[in-house]
Amino acid sequence: MKGTYLGEFEELVLLTVGILYDDAYGLSITDELEKRTKRHVTISSVHKALVRLEKKGFLQSEMGGATEQRGGRKKKLYALTASGKNALGRSMELRTEMWEAVPKVVWEGPS
Repeated sequence: MKGTYLGEFEELVLLTVGILYDDAYGLSITDELEKRTKRHVTISSVHKALVRLEKKGFLQSEMGGATEQRGGRKKKLYALTASGKNALGRSMELRTEMWEAVPKVVWEGPS
């Protein structure tokens, strides 16, 4: 599958979709990312990442029901696909392997 590399922000967006499970839509993803990363995140950067991730096959979307608090507008809800879950699993494995490969001397200094 071409273009399946996950950038850091894309990985964070995928993880956030998983965290929010059945309430993952643009604004909720943005708010959760800001809360967890303590970084300013724009809604447009989240939307761009969501589009890329859906094109890569890592997310699927569907329109949720209209709500009164949104003025009768529907939300576009996102969910992880099997490919998205696999990509997150591979990313976690790679990061874990790399963290474990850093020699203790890096953290503790020479004796």
